[in-house]
Amino acid sequence: MDFSVESLETPALTKAQLADLLFEQIGLNKRESKDMIDAFFDLIADSLVEGQDVRISGFGNFQIRTKAPRPGRNPRTGEAIPIEARRVATFHASHKLKDQIQAGVDPS
Repeated sequence: MDFSVESLETPALTKAQLADLLFEQIGLNKRESKDMIDAFFDLIADSLVEGQDVRISGFGNFQIRTKAPRPGRNPRTGEAIPIEARRVATFHASHKLKDQIQAGVDPS
């Protein structure tokens, strides 16, 4: 199955555009397409909120990382301010995705 995103007007692929691609290329109706995309991203977000890593074979890993508190500085005033500890989501691309990006090959 060939997925093309050549008709995209913006350099970023949006959830709405993903739903349209499911509608056009797979044949799901628009409501099902939107619901499937929303459910997919909700599953990823919920897993990350719970502290679970998300691994998508051939694509990459989403992980939660805890950053320690550290001193910071207001760039406008130069005043020292503390930066609190926080959790951040990180993404590491798989070797397969990295190879595709370097080769400029479609992921099909």
